[in-house]
Amino acid sequence: MRAALVEAQKAFIIGEVPIGAVIVYDGKIIGRGHNLREHLNDGIAHAEIMAIQEACGALNSWRLIDCDIYVTIEPCLMCSGAIINSRIRSVYFGSRDPKAGAVESLYQVLGDSRLNHQVNVTEGILSDQCSQIMKDFFKAARKRKKKN
Repeated sequence: MRAALVEAQKAFIIGEVPIGAVIVYDGKIIGRGHNLREHLNDGIAHAEIMAIQEACGALNSWRLIDCDIYVTIEPCLMCSGAIINSRIRSVYFGSRDPKAGAVESLYQVLGDSRLNHQVNVTEGILSDQCSQIMKDFFKAARKRKKKN
C-alpha cells in the first residue's frame, strides 16, 4: 500500500485526485497507476485502469490471474468491473469512498456470485494515510476556488 500511496502523491502533485494503485504478481510490482483524467482528458484514466494496463503489458495477457491490486481508495463501479474482467485475485484498499465506492460502500460488486469471477477484498490498509491525502487535496482545492 505504501507504493500505492507514492502513486497517489504523484497525482496530488500534478493536480489530479490523489488515488494510486499498484498490481503485484509473485511478490513484484508489475503495474502502477495514478489518476490522469485531467491530464489525458480521459474519463477512464483512473489509477486502477492505468495499473491494469501496465500489468497486462508486463504479463503479455489480459488475464491477471494470481495478481493482487492495492488501491488507496475503494474502487468505483468502472474500476471494479475492470478488476473482475481482468481476473485479479484480490483487492486491498485503504479507505472507503461513500460517494462512488463499488466494493463495500454503494455496491459490493466484487463479491457478486452472479458474475463469472469474484475477488477477495481486504479494506482498511493504511486507511488514515489514504484518507488524509484526499482530505488535503480537496481542502487545497476549496481554498483555491475560494481565492479565485
